Amino acid sequence: MADKIYRDYRGIRGLVAAKILKDTDETYECGEPFWIAGASTLTKETATSAATKYYDNVPAIIISATGSDTVSIEISAVDENTVAKLTGQDYFDELGMLVEGEPSNDYYAFGYITEKTDGTEVFVWRNKGQFSVPSSTHATKNEGTDSNGQSMTYTGISTTGKCAATGKPFRATVVDQSKNPWNEAEFFATVQTPDTIKEKKTTPTV
Repeated sequence: MADKIYRDYRGIRGLVAAKILKDTDETYECGEPFWIAGASTLTKETATSAATKYYDNVPAIIISATGSDTVSIEISAVDENTVAKLTGQDYFDELGMLVEGEPSNDYYAFGYITEKTDGTEVFVWRNKGQFSVPSSTHATKNEGTDSNGQSMTYTGISTTGKCAATGKPFRATVVDQSKNPWNEAEFFATVQTPDTIKEKKTTPTV
């Protein structure tokens, strides 16, 4: 039996996104990643359901299903241009103006780095989903140091196409840096998929 190792997650940083340009049976293609905002907390929950069917007076079959992922993110205030990118609204750079309207249904890949309490970093690309319009709270200044960031939800689903590595659609590409160390800049320069991950990159994480 292998030695027991107890670890928690402690740390979140490097939130980036890239617009999905094509997701078909044959092609998965994304645009250039861009930074979103500073990260405070990130929580992922996956909707699941199960039902038991009875035959001959006994529980004989369990029917299970997996729904979408809900990633809740607490972040620093998001730049208006970035809000426009993530939600498909309009931004006029020369005017510094965000025009809020109906958001688009564009899909994005979503990347970030989390860390375990032993110092191991985990690089993540969630490969398909949509961002909500950021929510925010504004309060009067006082003699204290209170301030407010924003919150946003990313709803993740599986890709349309299948990857060669598993022969199945995929939702996320998660790489443990203690087993397969990547250069951080390279990993997040483009969106990674199960088919782009190569074994044992040797360049240290920077």
